[in-house]
Amino acid sequence: MTIYVGNLSFQATEDDLREVFAEYGEVSRISLPTDRETGRKRGFAFVEMKDESKEDLAISELDGAEWLGRELKVNKAKPREDSRGSGGGKSLSNSPY
Repeated sequence: MTIYVGNLSFQATEDDLREVFAEYGEVSRISLPTDRETGRKRGFAFVEMKDESKEDLAISELDGAEWLGRELKVNKAKPREDSRGSGGGKSLSNSPY
C-alpha cells in the first residue's frame, strides 16, 4: 500500500518525510514529485512502508496534523486515473440513443 501525503510544505524533503514516518515503522520508499517544467516540488508525496499495519497507524496519527506550518492530508493513495481520456469510456455504437 502507498500513503498519499497532501498539503505538504514546499520546503519538505525526502529526509524530512522519512524521519516523520520512521516513527511509525520502516519506510521502504518515498516519492516527492516535482513539476516537469519548473523543477519545483508539487506539494504532495507518496510514502511506502514495510508493514501495512504501521501504515494505517501513520495515516490515523498524521492526517490533519500540522507540520512545517501546514495541515497535512494523509490517506491511502488511490490508483492514478488516466487524464488523457484514452479508453475507459463506454462505447456508444450500440446505444439506442
